[in-house]
Amino acid sequence: MSEPRKRLIVVGDRVLIQPEEGEDRTHVGLYLPRTAVDNQAVQGGKVVATGPGNAVSAPTELDDEPWKIGGSPGEPRYVPLQARIGDYAIFFRRAAVEITFEGERYLVVPQAAILTLVREEDDIDVEDLLGL
Repeated sequence: MSEPRKRLIVVGDRVLIQPEEGEDRTHVGLYLPRTAVDNQAVQGGKVVATGPGNAVSAPTELDDEPWKIGGSPGEPRYVPLQARIGDYAIFFRRAAVEITFEGERYLVVPQAAILTLVREEDDIDVEDLLGL
Protein backbone atom coordinates (compact mmCIF):
# COMPACT_ATOMS: atom_id res chain seq x y z
CA MET A 1 0.00 0.00 0.00
CA SER A 2 1.37 3.43 -0.91
CA GLU A 3 1.87 6.19 1.64
CA PRO A 4 -0.87 8.87 1.56
CA ARG A 5 0.05 12.02 -0.35
CA LYS A 6 0.88 15.00 1.87
CA ARG A 7 -0.17 18.58 1.24
CA LEU A 8 1.47 21.69 2.65
CA ILE A 9 -1.11 24.24 3.83
CA VAL A 10 0.01 27.80 4.50
CA VAL A 11 -1.88 29.51 7.34
CA GLY A 12 -2.75 33.08 8.26
CA ASP A 13 -0.90 35.93 6.60
CA ARG A 14 2.07 33.81 5.58
CA VAL A 15 3.47 33.27 2.09
CA LEU A 16 5.42 30.20 0.92
CA ILE A 17 8.32 31.21 -1.31
CA GLN A 18 10.72 29.15 -3.40
CA PRO A 19 13.91 31.18 -2.91
CA GLU A 20 16.23 32.41 -5.61
CA GLU A 21 19.82 31.83 -4.62
CA GLY A 22 22.75 34.25 -4.41
CA GLU A 23 22.65 36.57 -7.41
CA ASP A 24 22.61 40.35 -7.50
CA ARG A 25 20.16 40.33 -10.40
CA THR A 26 16.90 38.46 -10.05
CA HIS A 27 15.39 36.38 -12.85
CA VAL A 28 12.76 39.11 -13.37
CA GLY A 29 15.46 41.73 -13.99
CA LEU A 30 15.59 43.57 -10.66
CA TYR A 31 19.03 44.53 -9.37
CA LEU A 32 19.66 44.15 -5.66
CA PRO A 33 22.31 46.41 -4.12
CA ARG A 34 25.59 44.70 -3.26
CA THR A 35 25.08 45.50 0.45
CA ALA A 36 21.73 43.72 0.40
CA VAL A 37 23.21 40.65 -1.30
CA ASP A 38 26.30 40.53 0.94
CA ASN A 39 24.39 40.96 4.20
CA GLN A 40 21.40 39.04 2.90
CA ALA A 41 19.14 41.82 4.13
CA VAL A 42 16.73 41.08 1.29
CA GLN A 43 16.11 38.07 -0.87
CA GLY A 44 13.81 37.19 -3.73
CA GLY A 45 11.83 34.19 -4.80
CA LYS A 46 8.68 32.87 -6.43
CA VAL A 47 5.43 32.72 -4.45
CA VAL A 48 4.22 29.10 -4.56
CA ALA A 49 1.39 29.30 -1.96
CA THR A 50 -0.34 31.80 0.30
CA GLY A 51 -2.37 31.61 3.46
CA PRO A 52 -5.98 32.84 3.52
CA GLY A 53 -5.03 36.21 5.04
CA ASN A 54 -5.74 37.97 8.31
CA ALA A 55 -8.88 36.86 10.13
CA VAL A 56 -11.58 39.49 10.59
CA SER A 57 -13.73 39.28 13.69
CA ALA A 58 -17.47 39.65 13.21
CA PRO A 59 -19.27 42.50 14.94
CA THR A 60 -22.32 41.09 16.71
CA GLU A 61 -24.81 43.94 16.22
CA LEU A 62 -24.31 44.74 12.54
CA ASP A 63 -26.05 42.29 10.20
CA ASP A 64 -25.81 44.35 7.00
CA GLU A 65 -22.03 44.70 6.64
CA PRO A 66 -20.76 43.91 3.11
CA TRP A 67 -18.19 41.42 4.35
CA LYS A 68 -20.99 39.32 5.90
CA ILE A 69 -22.77 38.70 2.57
CA GLY A 70 -22.56 35.05 1.59
CA GLY A 71 -21.34 32.18 3.71
CA SER A 72 -22.83 30.95 6.93
CA PRO A 73 -22.71 32.58 10.35
CA GLY A 74 -19.63 31.56 12.27
CA GLU A 75 -17.65 30.93 9.06
CA PRO A 76 -14.30 32.71 9.31
CA ARG A 77 -13.69 35.79 7.16
CA TYR A 78 -10.27 36.92 5.97
CA VAL A 79 -8.67 40.04 4.55
CA PRO A 80 -6.88 38.53 1.53
CA LEU A 81 -3.14 38.85 0.98
CA GLN A 82 -1.64 40.96 -1.80
CA ALA A 83 0.77 38.20 -2.82
CA ARG A 84 -0.52 35.68 -5.34
CA ILE A 85 0.81 32.37 -6.57
CA GLY A 86 3.29 33.03 -9.37
CA ASP A 87 4.35 36.50 -8.13
CA TYR A 88 8.03 37.23 -7.59
CA ALA A 89 8.58 38.63 -4.08
CA ILE A 90 11.44 40.65 -2.60
CA PHE A 91 11.38 40.26 1.19
CA PHE A 92 13.40 40.78 4.35
CA ARG A 93 15.49 37.63 4.72
CA ARG A 94 15.64 37.93 8.50
CA ALA A 95 11.84 37.50 8.77
CA ALA A 96 11.84 34.26 6.75
CA VAL A 97 11.75 30.78 8.26
CA GLU A 98 13.40 28.06 6.18
CA ILE A 99 11.63 24.70 5.85
CA THR A 100 12.16 21.58 3.77
CA PHE A 101 9.10 19.74 2.49
CA GLU A 102 9.45 16.53 0.49
CA GLY A 103 13.07 17.37 -0.35
CA GLU A 104 12.36 20.93 -1.54
CA ARG A 105 13.63 24.04 0.28
CA TYR A 106 11.11 26.83 0.93
CA LEU A 107 10.87 30.00 2.97
CA VAL A 108 7.78 30.93 4.98
CA VAL A 109 7.48 34.72 5.06
CA PRO A 110 4.88 36.91 6.78
CA GLN A 111 3.21 39.29 4.34
CA ALA A 112 4.48 42.27 6.38
CA ALA A 113 8.09 41.29 5.50
CA ILE A 114 7.44 41.46 1.74
CA LEU A 115 8.81 44.67 0.25
CA THR A 116 7.68 44.35 -3.36
CA LEU A 117 5.87 41.99 -5.69
CA VAL A 118 6.48 41.56 -9.41
CA ARG A 119 3.45 40.29 -11.28
CA GLU A 120 3.08 39.53 -14.98
CA GLU A 121 0.96 42.23 -16.66
CA ASP A 122 -1.54 39.66 -17.90
CA ASP A 123 -2.37 38.91 -14.26
CA ILE A 124 -3.16 42.52 -13.29
CA ASP A 125 -6.88 43.11 -12.83
CA VAL A 126 -9.09 46.16 -12.23
CA GLU A 127 -8.79 45.83 -8.45
CA ASP A 128 -4.98 46.14 -8.71
CA LEU A 129 -5.30 49.30 -10.79
CA LEU A 130 -7.79 50.85 -8.36
CA GLY A 131 -5.75 49.83 -5.33
CA LEU A 132 -8.56 47.68 -3.92
